[in-house]
Amino acid sequence: MSHHSLRIRLVATTLLLLAIASALIAVATTISLRQFLIHRLDDDVRASSRILIRAELGSPPTLLLPPRGPRPPDTLTALVRDGTVVTASVSPFGEDPRPVPESEYPDLVSLPEGERPQSVDLGELGDYRLVATRTPIGDTVVSGLPLGPVEAIVTSLVLIELVVTGVTLGGAGVAAAMLVRRELRPLERVAATAARVSTLPLDRGEVSLVERVPDVDPDTEVGKVGSALNRMLDNVGSALEARHESEVQLRQFIADASHELRTPLAAISGYTELTRREELSADVEYSLTRIASQTERMTALVEDLLLLARLDAGRPLERGEVDLTRLVVDAVADAHAAGPDHRWQLDVPDQPVVVPGDGSRLAQVLANLLANARTHTPPGTNVTVALAVEPSSARLSVADDGPGISPDLLPHIFERFARGSASRSRDNGSTGLGLAIVRAVVAAHAGTVNATSKPGCTEFTVRLPRSGA
Repeated sequence: MSHHSLRIRLVATTLLLLAIASALIAVATTISLRQFLIHRLDDDVRASSRILIRAELGSPPTLLLPPRGPRPPDTLTALVRDGTVVTASVSPFGEDPRPVPESEYPDLVSLPEGERPQSVDLGELGDYRLVATRTPIGDTVVSGLPLGPVEAIVTSLVLIELVVTGVTLGGAGVAAAMLVRRELRPLERVAATAARVSTLPLDRGEVSLVERVPDVDPDTEVGKVGSALNRMLDNVGSALEARHESEVQLRQFIADASHELRTPLAAISGYTELTRREELSADVEYSLTRIASQTERMTALVEDLLLLARLDAGRPLERGEVDLTRLVVDAVADAHAAGPDHRWQLDVPDQPVVVPGDGSRLAQVLANLLANARTHTPPGTNVTVALAVEPSSARLSVADDGPGISPDLLPHIFERFARGSASRSRDNGSTGLGLAIVRAVVAAHAGTVNATSKPGCTEFTVRLPRSGA
């Protein structure tokens, strides 16, 4: 029953306990009544035996005359002399006595004398309570009354108990369900509040955590749970506000710093190029080349940081109809020119795939994914770029048969500055922000991106909502 709801378990437990209590009461009542009725029947049997003895003493030596006066119906009377049944009959109410079948005589003879009445099965006559008593003249008088009326009363009682118990359990079940439902309403409000909070996006951005448990009664157990949850939500709300304020300050700092660095980097790059036009020694030429290379790398890093800061700040992107097919074809052509030692394969549908979004940013997504495949796989690797149409989205995948991504790194592949040990060193020109930009741009387009990898098969999959889907 553990997989059922608390309401069902409470009602079922209540009904089970009530059923057990009713059963115990019914069994105790039935046993007590049966013993009481048998005790009364035994008293009647003893009284009938005394009447028989008086009748036997006043009768001729060979006959047992039926006793006079009112007697219970179906009274059994028998006279046993020297181990032989002399006479045995049953006296129905208002009728002449009828003899006891001779096949039942052994049961009458075997009764112990002078003991309490015993239950004996007399075949077609049914069960009887019989008592054997020795008379002063040496005969044995057997007297008995049927157990049928007692069993009938007990059976009627059992039927009544079953009906009453069934009606009681049905009514109790309805009442328990209503009461349990009323008492669990505060707990349902707690669960509903927790469920609403669980659906809120709490990982980033400004969060308005206004959900609270209403109508809290701190004097009840459920009310204490609701109060504790409200206090926890207050603390969480304060922490989220502090986190958001810190994120805003950090994003603003990165954006300002990136913006300010663009001007001196451009100046360094310009002066470096101007200086290289002069006749210089080999050492100076090499130094200027390295300065220009690192300036380009730092400029790319600043541009990436500035883009991420703008995306984090929620600045809107340009919106228009973007032909994703053309972007894919152009991106693969550029990748082939940049990495001729890789084998590039293209799989696109015949019809153009159009998605709403910012064309330049989506082109950057493709460029970053292809650059990632080119940079972190050895020469000769097959890279397949596929574009497909799904019911509500466009599916773009970039797959390669390279060595794969380390299982330890894979869960963090889209984090900023995520790097492997060797394949992702800074010597290959990677800033560690390319995949972070992919995720941020795709998320800004209400899409999803994920990666799967094993040796010989690494695949990045991007899904973007289609126009009119």
